[in-house]
Amino acid sequence: MIKRLLTSSSSLATFGRFAMVACSIALIDIGALYGLHEGLDANVYLARVFSYFMAMSAGYFLNRHFTFHHRRRFRHVLADLWRFYSVFALGGLINYGVFALTVALGGRMGIMPEVTFWLPLLGVWLGGLVGMSFNYVVSHQLVFKEP
Repeated sequence: MIKRLLTSSSSLATFGRFAMVACSIALIDIGALYGLHEGLDANVYLARVFSYFMAMSAGYFLNRHFTFHHRRRFRHVLADLWRFYSVFALGGLINYGVFALTVALGGRMGIMPEVTFWLPLLGVWLGGLVGMSFNYVVSHQLVFKEP
C-alpha cells in the first residue's frame, strides 16, 4: 500500500503525497519561525515571512520530485519555479492572513503568556490547512500540469 501511494499517478495518491510534503514543509516553517522569533528575537510577523519562503523553497523541490514525479517535464526548472512561486505567493497571502489573524486575535484575548507562546504554532497550522487546500488545487492545474 505504501509503495502504491509513493508511485501511483492517481489523484488520491498525488494528494496524499502533497499532504505529506505539506507536513514536511510545515515543520521547516515552524522550526524557522521559532528559530528566528524566539532564538534571534525577530518580530513574529517578519519571521513568518522568512520561514514561509524557506518552507516554500523546499516544497517546490519536494513536490516536483516526489508529489508530481509522474508528470513529464516540458518546462525548465526556472520556469516551473516562477510558476510555483507565483501560485504559492497567493496561497501564502491566504496562509499569512490566517496566521496574522490568529496571532493578533489570540494576543488581544488576554490569554496567559504560556498560551501566547503557542499562538504562532496555531496560526501556522490553521494557515497551513487553508493554504495547502488552495495550493494543491492551483498547483495541480497550473504549476505541475503538462502543457
